[in-house]
Amino acid sequence: MNTRALDRELKRGSAELLILSLLDARPRHGYELSKLIHARSGGQLTFHIDSLYPLLYRLEERGWIKGAWVEKAGERRRRFYKVTAAGRQVLAQQRKTWAAFVEAVRRVTGSDHA
Repeated sequence: MNTRALDRELKRGSAELLILSLLDARPRHGYELSKLIHARSGGQLTFHIDSLYPLLYRLEERGWIKGAWVEKAGERRRRFYKVTAAGRQVLAQQRKTWAAFVEAVRRVTGSDHA
């Protein structure tokens, strides 16, 4: 079994959930999102900037997040994203879907079914 391909598919399937979850807490810029995902996953998940920004643009096109340029003295201009009301609805549904999926996998693979 090609575990690298499976990892890639799992990451692709969870990317929206991860981004929306982090933005639900507060507005963030792309680099911060990338670093948080890596840190909170214990290094298991890595979203490179070259794949993260197209995802952010798609989420913005769908109306799930909203981006705004922010300039701070002494820092370069950054685009901060925040989740929209529509994005929160999608996030709530995705959380339910993932919880049901994880529970189903646990039931199939767990030792409590004996």
